[in-house]
Amino acid sequence: MRRDQALLDRGGRIRTLYQHTHRHLPLVHARYDQLRGAAEARSLDEVTDRLIIIDRTVAFVPAGEEAKLALEVRHPALISFFTNTFEVLWRLATPMYPEAAQQPSLDGITPRQRTIAALLVEGLTDAAIADRLGMNVRTARVHIAKLAATLGSESRAQLGYLIGRSGILDREP
Repeated sequence: MRRDQALLDRGGRIRTLYQHTHRHLPLVHARYDQLRGAAEARSLDEVTDRLIIIDRTVAFVPAGEEAKLALEVRHPALISFFTNTFEVLWRLATPMYPEAAQQPSLDGITPRQRTIAALLVEGLTDAAIADRLGMNVRTARVHIAKLAATLGSESRAQLGYLIGRSGILDREP
């Protein structure tokens, strides 16, 4: 916190992407409530491994099996690639701090359910969906059940059919 606040005090800014599952964690909110300055946070259904970019000149990416090491990257082409990737993800993400955006629904289907529908159509299991989205398997199953109820499905096979027929994956969120 002290290091981040010192950066903000010098006129720097911090932009962080979290998984949607972190949107309501008290520790995350407490962090941003304590920081003063240009600190922003957004969330996505899926995020990449940790990436830290400083002044668009150096980046740090995880290295090693347990990600306890970091690789320092200074090559301009790689820094440009990392920066562009972050900017694309940032634009796709939902604001959560300083002002949280409400998740709109499209015909009763929330963005989270739409993401889960796409993963179901890919053939992923409940456990694989939960892992990809950083949530508990039971939570994933609750979302799947709500999606099934919204579409009027009584079975997993029927759910896949109804997802395809509904066109929810063909429309922009």
